[in-house]
Amino acid sequence: MIEIDEFLAQSGIDRRLLEDWIEREWLLPERKAKRVILSDIDAARARFIRDLKSDLGVNDEGVDIVLHLVDQLHGLRGAVTHIRTEIRIARPPRLRGRKPR
Repeated sequence: MIEIDEFLAQSGIDRRLLEDWIEREWLLPERKAKRVILSDIDAARARFIRDLKSDLGVNDEGVDIVLHLVDQLHGLRGAVTHIRTEIRIARPPRLRGRKPR
């Protein structure tokens, strides 16, 4: 958990942008008892968004698309890892350790 002032310093954005990005659902912090709880992952994502907008000149619609694609890739990576684990478990013991052809 990161305090908001530390988060803003780490991410290089101001409070107004943070609120805007949360409203746009570019950042999805946890909420507990009306408090926003930010993480290191949120700070990294905020830096990524900041870089997209300032360094690369990506507009808001482009950021929406890029973040959607990044989230899909992350989900796909998790699914592939899960499938690989299931394949290893399902292999007979004599074939474990061998790579499939």
